[in-house]
Amino acid sequence: QVQLVESGGDLVQPGGSLRLSCAASGSIFRIYTMGWYRQAPGKQRELVAVMPRDGNTNYADSAKGRFTISRDNAKNTVYLQMNSLKPEDTAVYYCNAYVLPIGSIKVANYWGQGTQVTVSS
Repeated sequence: QVQLVESGGDLVQPGGSLRLSCAASGSIFRIYTMGWYRQAPGKQRELVAVMPRDGNTNYADSAKGRFTISRDNAKNTVYLQMNSLKPEDTAVYYCNAYVLPIGSIKVANYWGQGTQVTVSS
């Protein structure tokens, strides 16, 4: 069993910053791509940023220049530094990871429970 636990969501004023963290735990042999997605009320879940194990990153256009994804493979943790936050960034942010569990030959996809980010004055 693999668990992803996000933290760092909060209420922040426009122009402010937040840092989200997501720690993976459990029967993990190797983690491949890790990433962040978000879902605003009444909207579909959308990609924010993803980072394969080799470090190449991919950002949504809305995140480019403001958000930075990073990861610590030794800690099985992925981060999302969010700067210059806007009200339209308000959403539940979900962590996602492709994991090869111990004893398995199949990579599985896992989601965290989500953390709320609210940008409002």
